[in-house]
Amino acid sequence: MLILLYLRSMMKYVLLFLLIVTLQVNAQSVGKLVRTNGKLSTLYYGWGEDRLGGAAIGYLDSGVLLKVIDSAKELYKVQLSQFRTAFIDKRSVSADTVTARANGNGYLTASFSAKGDSVLDYVGVAMEERLPYQSSMQINPSAIVVDIHGVRSNTNWVTQLSSLKEVKNVYYQQTADDIVRVTIELQHRQHWGYSIGYKGKYLVISIRRQPPKLDLRKMTIAIDAGHGGSNTGTSGITTYQAEKNLTLLYAKELQKLLKRKGVNSIIMTRETDTTFDNKERILFLQQQQPHLLISLHFNSSVNRQVRGVSTYYKHIGFRPLSQNILNKMLELNLPEFGNIGHFNFALNAPTDFPNCLVEIAFLSNEEDERRIVNPVFRASVAKKIHAGIVDWLHALKM
Repeated sequence: MLILLYLRSMMKYVLLFLLIVTLQVNAQSVGKLVRTNGKLSTLYYGWGEDRLGGAAIGYLDSGVLLKVIDSAKELYKVQLSQFRTAFIDKRSVSADTVTARANGNGYLTASFSAKGDSVLDYVGVAMEERLPYQSSMQINPSAIVVDIHGVRSNTNWVTQLSSLKEVKNVYYQQTADDIVRVTIELQHRQHWGYSIGYKGKYLVISIRRQPPKLDLRKMTIAIDAGHGGSNTGTSGITTYQAEKNLTLLYAKELQKLLKRKGVNSIIMTRETDTTFDNKERILFLQQQQPHLLISLHFNSSVNRQVRGVSTYYKHIGFRPLSQNILNKMLELNLPEFGNIGHFNFALNAPTDFPNCLVEIAFLSNEEDERRIVNPVFRASVAKKIHAGIVDWLHALKM
């Protein structure tokens, strides 16, 4: 009994010691400057999370300067601007020992430029420092909006050259004392993708143009077979087939159909049962720059009565593709599970190209599973996805 009381007493001291150490570590973190250390450093709105992770604001380029104002578990809370904060994984940043934050007046922008080359349009903002940013797509009319945090405008001109093809107009507003909002109006209603990054201290938004011919045969299509290798995904409840194997079968079926339809440029994220991390898939696809991406998965629910097809997008500018594919998939007499937006799936996150996640049906439902393992159904799904893409392109011509 005495030993038990002693151990309980010692446990209290151990817990108190750990609490003190944690508070000291957090206190040391507050106020320090850090820089992002990778191409896909993700900013989050909050510390909440589900199986897909916390709600993401977007990616930051490497070397972006951030100020830590709090620390909790694996995340830092960082100051974007006076009234804007976000969260970032501690592994995504490194301590900055060289740069001191500017004086109380903050950082300034300089001139803007907008020009095009043979492939892309570019909007550049001269900066004094690599500061954080976030972007969004607008529709009706279509535009890209970029908020640059921690900066005041010292821009006295915005140069726009006739080499621009997709960009219609560029302007900025000082929406808060330390936020400059850049608005890039587009020529076409469909967003074809953009990327944001720094060249030195020059923030560059690279905008993709609408293809000269809206012909699927002239485009590059990426197909992603979800999961793979050690990431098996879900599995069937009667056949026990792994999702990773089924997605690969469906991806190859879609690849085969597209080739028959005259599409010669097809990118597969995997063609064998291999482990390919989603972050690495994104970096790979950003290098390949397809015109669009289709990611194939199968759904699952603890409720075995739930069944049906659904499509997913994150960015509103990419929704039309997912809507058209869902409409065609419903012709297979699958119940509608929905067209889901703001979805926090990794391969929906890139702004670089239109993308759509297709959850073909539920492996956790016996009726759906019977159809999923049927080769005839597999061929039908490929046809409907192709038809949905064709409908999407046709609507853009009208």
